[in-house]
Amino acid sequence: MSNAHIDHHLHLLTHLRSILVAVGETEHVYGESHAFFLERFDELMAAPSEQHLGQEVICEVFQRYPQIAHLVPRELLWFFGGDCLHFMPDEEIRDFQAQEDQRHQSEQR
Repeated sequence: MSNAHIDHHLHLLTHLRSILVAVGETEHVYGESHAFFLERFDELMAAPSEQHLGQEVICEVFQRYPQIAHLVPRELLWFFGGDCLHFMPDEEIRDFQAQEDQRHQSEQR
């Protein structure tokens, strides 16, 4: 994967983290549990290409904070794949697959 591709997803993770921080400040969430989760999120941000960790953390966002599920960048679900794809409708998965196929074709040229 190119650095630009990783950097783009790191930017999306940074955006999602800012949303999580805001949720912790404005809603009633368990302080220590929320802080621990943010630490795990930071571990992911330090190694954004770690697929397994990414799947765990992103899926946990949906489980812990369903009120912000609509704010999770869809590209992160596709990027980490695996269990994250359960949060995407089939039509959206097809669209992302088509985009990825086009990206690979462009890289081949």
